[in-house]
Amino acid sequence: MTTIIEIDPTVDFACKQVIGNPELPELTIHFLNAVLGHSVPIQSVEILNPINDREFESDKLSILDIRATDQLGRIFNVEIQRTSSLGLTKRLTYYAALNLVDQLGDGEGYHLLNPSISICILTLRLFGALGRAEYHNSFRLRTQDGFDFTDVIEIHTLELPKYVRSSDNDAERSQLDQWVHFFSKAKGSSVEQLRRELADTVFFKAIGVLEMIQRTPDQRRQYEDRIKLERDAEARLLAATEEGRLLGESIGEAKGEAKGEAKGKAVEKMNTVRMVQELLEVELTPFEELQALSAEELDSRIGDLKSQLRRRIV
Repeated sequence: MTTIIEIDPTVDFACKQVIGNPELPELTIHFLNAVLGHSVPIQSVEILNPINDREFESDKLSILDIRATDQLGRIFNVEIQRTSSLGLTKRLTYYAALNLVDQLGDGEGYHLLNPSISICILTLRLFGALGRAEYHNSFRLRTQDGFDFTDVIEIHTLELPKYVRSSDNDAERSQLDQWVHFFSKAKGSSVEQLRRELADTVFFKAIGVLEMIQRTPDQRRQYEDRIKLERDAEARLLAATEEGRLLGESIGEAKGEAKGEAKGKAVEKMNTVRMVQELLEVELTPFEELQALSAEELDSRIGDLKSQLRRRIV
């Protein structure tokens, strides 16, 4: 009987079960080494934030990024991004910097810092407009001609839509090509087909994790919950934006002049700020305070809040 994989490994719950599972460190090690390609390979990892089923049940918006450290003390953060996000590149930089800063206690020297390495797997194109054809891009602090300033911050992006399988010969495909193939093509493939395409035994285990989620009621429910939360949050954001836009248009039309149009757009942005704050369940900023902000400041506030919301659910 042919088994079709119904689980999408780019859903954060499934991704964490595959490459963030303390019981399967070999998958984490294989994936990280495939992405990094460092001369000093990772030999052992410790998952710093494994899924706690009890906490997950009580907090549906738990962040399901993967945090790990290796035998050299390097800190890794792996996340899945399935929706467009304002300021994503800045957010990735910010969290990589946080993992760097958090290492030092009072009085400890900077020489003790270990590299902070972030990896973002995207189901959308991030650099399409900039003409970056490669699906894998690696960023560090270096000069324009490639001389490294430091290796303490490193950010990798994997844009799955840019992946094109170049050959049917598995031997000619890199380990990273095979992982990207797994994330891109697993859902909808048969188990037998995927095993033929990804002959390394490490992928047999990864495929087995997807099968386990698929046939285990509790895990399947948690997987479906994540998809529902993602869709609901995106719908709320769209509704909030549309409601604010319509309110702004009505005010602008009532004024019938440029001043009224500008005021309408400002009201739209103020309403968007407060609606996203409601979704985040944080204190709402008073309208009087928002009215004192410029259009650029309101845009910045909206971008930050939307990033916070997506950070909680994606």
